Amino acid sequence: MKLEDFFFKMPKLKTEPIIDDTTLRDGIQMPGLAVKPNDAAKIAQFLCDVGVERLEVFHYQEPDKKAAKLIHDLKLDCRVAAWCRAVKEDIDSAIDLGFQEVGISHPVSHIHFKAKWPDKTDEQLLANVVDVVEYAAKDHGLRVFVHGEDSTRADWTFEKKWVNAVADAGAECYRVCDTVGIGLSDPDAPVVNGIPAKVKALKKETRIKALEIHAHDDFGNAVENTMAAIRAADGVWDKIYASTSYLGIGERAGNAETEKVLLNLYLHHGVMKYQGKTQMLKQIADFIGKATGYVVPPNKAIVGDYGFAHESGIHAHGIINDPLTYEPYPPELVGNTRRLTIGKQSGKGGIRHKITELSGAVPTDEQVATVVEQVKEIYANGRRASLKEEEFKKILRALKLMPETNGNGH
Repeated sequence: MKLEDFFFKMPKLKTEPIIDDTTLRDGIQMPGLAVKPNDAAKIAQFLCDVGVERLEVFHYQEPDKKAAKLIHDLKLDCRVAAWCRAVKEDIDSAIDLGFQEVGISHPVSHIHFKAKWPDKTDEQLLANVVDVVEYAAKDHGLRVFVHGEDSTRADWTFEKKWVNAVADAGAECYRVCDTVGIGLSDPDAPVVNGIPAKVKALKKETRIKALEIHAHDDFGNAVENTMAAIRAADGVWDKIYASTSYLGIGERAGNAETEKVLLNLYLHHGVMKYQGKTQMLKQIADFIGKATGYVVPPNKAIVGDYGFAHESGIHAHGIINDPLTYEPYPPELVGNTRRLTIGKQSGKGGIRHKITELSGAVPTDEQVATVVEQVKEIYANGRRASLKEEEFKKILRALKLMPETNGNGH
């Protein structure tokens, strides 16, 4: 199979998509996760190598500060930004740690204003953010992104005013934060939470130089909304940042997965800067899972252990004859592995193939039938999980279809 037969069919984007990964910020905010400084630095290196062009990191607690220093010491070929609240002390901390750019986060919806600052006016809140942006951008020469928290529930008239004010104060990019995941990808959805409409309206009605989309997955639409923003930016913005998190880890239901957005950009839109890098996707997922304590779901798209696993008789038969029957692209493209598992749904063809694979010999029909009966018996007794490879080998050894191992396991 040639990838060109099925992919790279969309016209080239007339906007430059830039992945801005927040695994080391929003990702590790996920309950129950933590990462050691050395592992954080290795994750940063991995992300840079796979094509991420900007990394967002925390810098509050001592382990975060140590991780930031280790990341800076790597002198990565990508930008590294500190996530900050709209307070000057956070900017000072970022400067002390050697950051040259920051993201300043502040809500823009009245839901947040009323809940967090009931005694302050809109103008007071805006004035404070402008002051902090000027402090970072004009007083200290930092590159500044402003994150509009809860943008998809903000009053549009006020949000426009907010964006223009921070642009005039020195911010180069505005992040549309779909904080509770209610964004809509439909081009006809109105500007408040219609992602394409907001992407276009921000270009038309504000003075900000660049735009970013940060989508949460509360409705399961984070990747869809991220891709919708990129497509809406096509021919409108020179570039658009996509804030993503590897494996989608993050607050509540998480974020748009870095690996999914990257692979969509490469295969569907022909963004060739990722060519030759996608083979790292599975390796990175496995490392991040171990480093943070996150259990990668086995059926996770692209990087899950079962992403290319086949068990049912129909699927196994198809895959054995032609992997294209049930695989959209070769598992090697993303560093994954094809697996033919043995379980309740396995048929004769899959079991025959597995016997040959493990023993090196083609079994007779009678031998296959005997193994099939033994597998069925296991599942008749209540087994649910697929057989581990060693369990299947044990069956083959008992039937003299494989030699017994010696004491060294050989």
